[in-house]
Amino acid sequence: MNARRIIGQAKDATAISAARARVHAAKVALGERGPIWWEDGALDLNRHMARNTPYADWFALLDLAADHPSSKGSAG
Repeated sequence: MNARRIIGQAKDATAISAARARVHAAKVALGERGPIWWEDGALDLNRHMARNTPYADWFALLDLAADHPSSKGSAG
C-alpha cells in the first residue's frame, strides 16, 4: 500500500515509475500477477468479465444496483 500511496503523491515520472514497479513486484509476490502457481485444472479466468465466463448465469442474478451509491437516489 505504501507504493500505491507514493504513486498518488509522486511529482515526476521517475518516482511514479519506481512506485509502479514496487506495486507490480508486490502483486507478483502475492501471486496476483505472473505465471500461474496452482494446478487445479480450472480455467484461468483472471482478467475476464464475469458475464463472459461460465459464471455468467450467476452474475446475471446479482443485484448490482444495490452495491452502487449512485443508484440509491439522491441524499435528501
